[in-house]
Amino acid sequence: MKLTQKTLWTFVLIISLALALSAVAFAKEPNQTKCPVLGSPVSKKVYTDYNGKRIYFCCPPCIQDFKKNPEKYMKQFEKEGVVLEDAPQARTK
Repeated sequence: MKLTQKTLWTFVLIISLALALSAVAFAKEPNQTKCPVLGSPVSKKVYTDYNGKRIYFCCPPCIQDFKKNPEKYMKQFEKEGVVLEDAPQARTK
């Protein structure tokens, strides 16, 4: 059975499209809902940025606790599969 060039290109295009769509479908959205310090629900008004990521907290004192040992909490996020939001880029003038 001989495939024509047109059939082959159609097949390659379909496979490429399927792979591209699957990559989009599996992209993970930010999903932090708990304060890393106390485990309480977060407030989008209480946060700090660390290594390009925005970390939300339940209350301002938790930010200070986080800053004492941020890698402890970052490892916990990773272990739990938490996807953090990217921090906005600082504006330069």
